[in-house]
Amino acid sequence: MAKRNVRLTRDAIVECAMTLADAEGLEAVTIRRLAQENGVTPMAMYWHFNDKDALLDGLADHLISSVKLPAPGSGPWDVQLREILEAFVVAVRPHPALAGLILRRILIADAGLELAERVLALLGEAGFTAEKTAEVGTFLMCSIITLAAADPATGPHVEGRDADELHRRKRAHLETLSPARYPNVVAAAPALLNCRGQDDYFALNLDLLVQGVRGIRRS
Repeated sequence: MAKRNVRLTRDAIVECAMTLADAEGLEAVTIRRLAQENGVTPMAMYWHFNDKDALLDGLADHLISSVKLPAPGSGPWDVQLREILEAFVVAVRPHPALAGLILRRILIADAGLELAERVLALLGEAGFTAEKTAEVGTFLMCSIITLAAADPATGPHVEGRDADELHRRKRAHLETLSPARYPNVVAAAPALLNCRGQDDYFALNLDLLVQGVRGIRRS
């Protein structure tokens, strides 16, 4: 439903676009749709954003700015690195449809540069060369974005009987697999159906990322 008698601001448009993307996906975010949602003509939107690319940049900047970085500390580099990655996950995870926009602005937006600087500094403290910190840092950022974008919230939202039926069909398919040919898949079937989207799923992946960095540091 279109909003009426609300002063249109850049921040209001970004918030509306984020809400729309969360509910319907990024493809739903258009200048015309946002104008409709805000009860204005499309031309009014162009006072704040020249085109859709500018709007997407605004969404990316807003999302990056929402990362609440922990204060720099004196603890081990890997502990601090995990805390920063966790802060990144917390900010991005609720907005899987927008996660992919971050890479276009992370080295342009002030907040993105601060995030990159902190990560690269810790990797340098770990002993990586400047070239290697760039490679590892990029991998870490892309991994967090992929984790968020792969969250089940990106798919069609199902609940109630539909969710139960979808779960039943997936479970039935896994249970028909040959234990001789796929013993590990069959044994892990219940966990495979339920692990994604849970807090411990994201925590486990953060641990894997940080431990992977530790591993290549020693190689």
